[in-house]
Amino acid sequence: MGKSLGQRAAAYSPARLERGVWAGCAVVAPGFALASDVGTHRVWGWTAGAGYALAALLSSGSRPRRTARAVAALGAVLVPLAGLVAAGLAQSEVAVVERSGRLLLTTGSPYVSAPVSVGDFNPYLPGMALFGVLPGDARWWLGGAFVACLAAVGLGRARLLACPLVALPCAVGGVDLPVAGLMCLGVALAGRGRAGRAGLALGAAAALKWTAWPALPVACALVAASRGGRSALRCAAVGLATATAAVLPFALADPAGFHRNVVAFPLGLTAVASPAESPLPGHLLAAHVPGGTVIALALLAAGALLIGLSLALGLGLATALMPATRFGYLVYPLVLGALALRTPPRVIPVVAVRQPAPTGEKAPA
Repeated sequence: MGKSLGQRAAAYSPARLERGVWAGCAVVAPGFALASDVGTHRVWGWTAGAGYALAALLSSGSRPRRTARAVAALGAVLVPLAGLVAAGLAQSEVAVVERSGRLLLTTGSPYVSAPVSVGDFNPYLPGMALFGVLPGDARWWLGGAFVACLAAVGLGRARLLACPLVALPCAVGGVDLPVAGLMCLGVALAGRGRAGRAGLALGAAAALKWTAWPALPVACALVAASRGGRSALRCAAVGLATATAAVLPFALADPAGFHRNVVAFPLGLTAVASPAESPLPGHLLAAHVPGGTVIALALLAAGALLIGLSLALGLGLATALMPATRFGYLVYPLVLGALALRTPPRVIPVVAVRQPAPTGEKAPA
C-alpha cells in the first residue's frame, strides 16, 4: 500500500529538507575546492565542507535547528575567515581595497592615474577605499557592514550567512557584500515609504560599486507607489547627491585615470585583463567568440531592461553576462531575492460597516 498522508508529510518536513541542504553543501564545498586552482578557495572549500557536514549531522538529532545553522555559519564563514586572515591569504580584491585606502591617505586619490599591471587597477568607486582606511583586514569591515545591513531588514540569520554564495566571499574577498547589504537596506526602506533614508542607503551603495546604481530607480518606483511622486523625487535627489558627492570630485580630478580604472577595466576594454574570470556566459563570449565582448555588452544592456520586472532577476542576468565577472557577484540576486520572499505584500484592511436599517425593519445579521 502507498504511504499515508502523514508519512509523506514527514518525508518532506522542514527539518529533513534542511538536513538535505546542509548535506548537499557538504558535497559542493569540497567539490569546489577540488575544481578551483585558487588557494583561498581550496582552504574555504575544505573548511566549509567540514562545517556543513557537522551541521547535517546535528540536524539529524534532537537538537534545535538553530544549533545546526550556527555550526554551518561558524564552519563556512568565521573559521575559514579567521584562518585566512591569520595566514595573510586573501583574494586579490582585498589587496586592491587596502591599497586604495593607503593611496587615499597618501595621495588624496584611491586611483593610479596610469595603471600598467593588474595590481595597479582599482575598479571600485571611491567609497570602497574607506574600508581600506580602517585598521586590520578589510574583510572584517566588509562582512560587518553586510551583516549589519541584513540585521536591519530582518535577514541577518545564520542560514543565509552560511549559504555558500555568501560564505565564500565573506571568507576570501567580500567587496560585494556591503554593496548588496546597502541595496537591501535601501530597497526595504523604500518599500516602507522612507524616501530620504532609502536614498541615503542607496547613495552610499552607489558610491562603492556600479552594481548598486540599478537599485535607485527601483527604490524610487517603490516610494512613488506608496508615497507619491514628490517623495520619489526626494529619494532620487538624496541618492544621487550622496553618490555624486563621493564620486564626482575624483572623476573631475583625473578623468582619464578614473575611466581606465572604473569603466574600461571592469568591462574588459583595457590591454590588461581583469582577474575576474569566472566561466559565466559573458566571460566565455568575450574570451572565445570573435566580437564576443560587444555581444556580451549588448546582451547586458538588454538584460538591464529586466530590472524593471525584477531587480534580483536583472542583476542575476547582468552577473552572468558581464565580460569580467566572478561567482561572488551572485550574492546580489541571492540577498535581494531573499528580501523579496521575506517581505509580505502590503494588505489594506477593509472594515465592514453595518448600515442602519430603515425604520421598522430588522437589521441584517
